[in-house]
Amino acid sequence: MKRRILYALAGLAALLLVYSVAVVVNARRATPALAAEVLRSAAVTYKDLDEWQLKALLAVEDPAFFDHNGADYTTPGAGLTTITQGIGKIFYFDPFRPGVRKYKLVLTSVFALDRLVSKEDQLTIFLNVIGLGGGGYGDVRGFGPAAEKYFGRKFKELSRDQYLALVAMVIAPATFNVKGHPEANAERVARIKRLLAGEYKPKGLMDLYYGPLSTATVSAGLPPASYFP
Repeated sequence: MKRRILYALAGLAALLLVYSVAVVVNARRATPALAAEVLRSAAVTYKDLDEWQLKALLAVEDPAFFDHNGADYTTPGAGLTTITQGIGKIFYFDPFRPGVRKYKLVLTSVFALDRLVSKEDQLTIFLNVIGLGGGGYGDVRGFGPAAEKYFGRKFKELSRDQYLALVAMVIAPATFNVKGHPEANAERVARIKRLLAGEYKPKGLMDLYYGPLSTATVSAGLPPASYFP
C-alpha cells in the first residue's frame, strides 16, 4: 500500500514537473513579443515618473520591486501580487482567475517575465496595461488614458493628488473609482499619504488598505483574499 502511494506521488511530481517546464518554455517564447508590443506604443514610460511618483507607486503596489525575482511573500503591505505578476495576469491569462492559476502565474512571472524583461521595462509595461476602469467607466487601461479620462489632462500634467487618485484605483478600479466612488478614493488617497509620510507602517503582508475599511467599501467589491478585518 505504501509503495503504491509512493508511486502515485512520484507520478504526480513528474507530471507537475513536465507541466511546469512546458508553462515556462511557452511563456519564454511569448514574452519578448508581448513586451515589445506594449513598449512600442507606450503612452507613459518609467522615465515619465519623477522620483516622488516612483516612490509612491512602489510603496503601494510593490515595495520590494527592485529586489525580488517576480514574487514576494514577506514584505509588509506587498500583498500576493507583485507588479511583475500584475503584468503576467494580462500577458498569460484571458482572463486570470484566482486559484490554481496562481501557480502558473508565479512560474511565468519568475522564470519568464522577470528573467527576460528589465525592471524598468516592466514598470513601463505596468503603467500602460494596468486596468483603471470599472464603476461604469469602461475598460480604461494605463495611466495615460486614465489621466485623460478622469481629469482631462496629460499624464505629465497631473497634480500629486490626481496621480495618487489613480494609484489608489489599481487594487480595485471599480471600488475606488475616482469618479464613481470619490469618497472611497479620497479616503484611500489620504491613507496612502500617511504611508508615504511614514505615519503608517503596514502590519503584515496583506495590510493593503492601511487599516480597517468601512462596510460600504468592503461590500462594493474587493479582490479575493485581499482584505482581512
